[in-house]
Amino acid sequence: MSEIVLETKGLTKYFSKKAALENFDLKIPQGCICGFIGRNGAGKTTAIKLLLGFLEPTAGSSLLLGCDSMSLTPEIRQRIGYVTEGHRLFRGMSISQLEKFQKPFFKGKWDDKFFAEMIEYFDLSKKQKIKHLSNGQRAQVSLALALAPHPELLIMDDPTLGLDPAIRRQFLQGIIRLIMQEGRTVLFSSHILSDVERVSNRIVVLDKGRLRANCSIDKFRESVRKARFAFKEAIPQNIEIEGLLNYRVLGKELEVVLVETSDEKIKEWANTAKAENYEIIPMNLEDQFIEFTEPKRREKQFQWEAK
Repeated sequence: MSEIVLETKGLTKYFSKKAALENFDLKIPQGCICGFIGRNGAGKTTAIKLLLGFLEPTAGSSLLLGCDSMSLTPEIRQRIGYVTEGHRLFRGMSISQLEKFQKPFFKGKWDDKFFAEMIEYFDLSKKQKIKHLSNGQRAQVSLALALAPHPELLIMDDPTLGLDPAIRRQFLQGIIRLIMQEGRTVLFSSHILSDVERVSNRIVVLDKGRLRANCSIDKFRESVRKARFAFKEAIPQNIEIEGLLNYRVLGKELEVVLVETSDEKIKEWANTAKAENYEIIPMNLEDQFIEFTEPKRREKQFQWEAK
């Protein structure tokens, strides 16, 4: 069994009377590349700040590399890389000065050669001042700084936000370079679902501060489906189909979003409801995520773990 690198138990955070995160239970094993997704305000950044000890929880707890998040030791922090949204760096420093500033915090772990290779890979010069860099270039420097100590756990909060497609591709290739090093674990928050799909093998979905899904990305892709039924007569008033998440009536057509519903069950319902015909509508990950997290007609929620 893989070592658990990140674990939360009932992690909860209230701001005044509003819950930003509620009863969040999560385990991420070593070597997992976890895409952490949710709509704006879902609680992703709050969860990350709680994990890193930047916020104190209202209830519950979290562990990183076996250490409580509220008392992370310098030794544990040396084993964690963090890339934040906005890439806040000292603007008056050059890349070389930033490296000299950062290096002592990772004594014995900093890889000069790797950092130099990353800066060269991104076609940057160590003499360049941060204030003269574009947003994309600052993102690249942030990633190089985070990867240079070869962290066992890399946590990234929407690191590609606002980057153009070419820079995003380079950035992701840098992440993949880390992933290829055996045993590395990544928690990757992003609003760009194609990026998540490209680098992740697991997906965690937050919705209004609550965990909605925690499974392999393949499981999520297989499980969330859309079907469209055509009727000659009126559409049934009671839509009772296994795994129903949501539905829409489009004239004499019924469109349903389903979770973990087999082909046999779909066919069986089509016959029972006397549909003239039906089809499965292909969806990409972004379509599936939007459907999975939009307001529901039904109260039932779905959650699963990969086998």
